[in-house]
Amino acid sequence: MDLQKPEHPLISIIKFEDLKHHQSSPINITNDFYSIALKKDFNAKLKYGQQEYDFDEGVLHFMSPKQVLSFEFRTDEELNHKGWLLLVHPDFLWNTPLSKKIKEYEYFDYKINEALHLSDKEEKMIIGVIQSIAQEYQANIDHFSQDVIIAQLALLLTYSERFYQRQFTTRKITNHSILNQFEELLSAYYCKGNLIENTIPTVQYFANELNLSANYLSRLLKNLTGQSTKHFIQDKVIELAKERLSTTDLSVSEIAYELGFEHIQSFSKLFKSKTDLTPSEFRQSFN
Repeated sequence: MDLQKPEHPLISIIKFEDLKHHQSSPINITNDFYSIALKKDFNAKLKYGQQEYDFDEGVLHFMSPKQVLSFEFRTDEELNHKGWLLLVHPDFLWNTPLSKKIKEYEYFDYKINEALHLSDKEEKMIIGVIQSIAQEYQANIDHFSQDVIIAQLALLLTYSERFYQRQFTTRKITNHSILNQFEELLSAYYCKGNLIENTIPTVQYFANELNLSANYLSRLLKNLTGQSTKHFIQDKVIELAKERLSTTDLSVSEIAYELGFEHIQSFSKLFKSKTDLTPSEFRQSFN
């Protein structure tokens, strides 16, 4: 894949139409840059980490430095898609607020096959900002060049954050499918013999099982249920505790251990915070 020499050592902006690439075998790409790509008419399978992206038309895709992107070509045809590629080295952001802020945008860390799907209106807005960056990038570099590009990049990322929030709402079928899988995993975790080292399951455990980042999973559940992942797990634990307290003769200590608590005090504290009753008081209410 032939790339022109960049006009700046720490930032590069490329039109995909200017790239001509013929490749039949899969390729892997990694670099030292933040990558923001607007892709259209893409005739290859794209994998981010181990997950295949779920798009063919007008979407934004984000990558952090050192992450792996894989292409698997569907045909022997030339890769001839449209769009823009923006590469920004972390050093370009050094000593600016964006150097810290960019790490807070979760879409750079997603392990899910969840690119940002754009409406026609959103796509025009994004292209407008990218073209402004390109215009500044191609102009003669002066004392103000970095500040102007940083401001435009910050606007691009803010728009992307807004559109991702919209996508959480509009792509409900995909999101509810993930919620269903999460609930199934949570139930399966507490099936007899499946409890891992007698510990309460962590957010990271379920994120790994679902091939998501922990932040993405928490954010998705917050949008769908109003609860964080941690609280969702805790509510499931309390539901199981109530069942055991009301239907078995197991001691409170045995139930606490069965549900992954090393210390009965931790179990009792969580139970009371959720029900306003101690486990013993809850059990007595059924006698």
